[in-house]
Amino acid sequence: MDEVFRSPVLKVEQPRRGPFAKSRYKVMDGDGTVLAIAGQTKDEGRAEMRGFVPGKSNLDARAVLLTTPDGEPLLMVDKQSGREYTEVLKPDGERIGSFVTERVGRRYVIYDDDGTLIGSVEVDVPRTNFQVKDADSGKVAHVRKKWAGLATHLLTTADKYETEIFDPVPEPLRTMAAMTAIVMDMNLHEAKEIT
Repeated sequence: MDEVFRSPVLKVEQPRRGPFAKSRYKVMDGDGTVLAIAGQTKDEGRAEMRGFVPGKSNLDARAVLLTTPDGEPLLMVDKQSGREYTEVLKPDGERIGSFVTERVGRRYVIYDDDGTLIGSVEVDVPRTNFQVKDADSGKVAHVRKKWAGLATHLLTTADKYETEIFDPVPEPLRTMAAMTAIVMDMNLHEAKEIT
């Protein structure tokens, strides 16, 4: 798994899809080679209506399964109901770590599978820059959400992120840093529903 995401630069994109899109992502290296794709694991059997409120988090639980382009399962990102807790799991369900909300939209703490604090994510006010730090406040990664234009932002689920990882970063923090863009998108940007 860490072999797949070993690139120091990772790009995460959601396909440009209309207002009924579900959680989908493409993870690429810095050269644009697709490393993994992700799709929502549960089909509720109904379309999700997207509204016109930018940056609003969906409070419903959802999970995405990351696979290689050939379909081999890599990881699952499981966002619990609300905005408080998101897990990163191996395909067999073993937890790698979790993101826990400390201040909604501003700071998240990262724990390993044993519940030991291993890092944090600091979020800027517009929610477009995410600093991933280790437990000693050393910077290990920077995630940046790119502006795609007003119409794209309001009317589609399309978002683009770039993650720069400052290696060496020990596991499981490196995997958690690599998944930060997807986790922050699911918690802060992915849903644009009117609630």
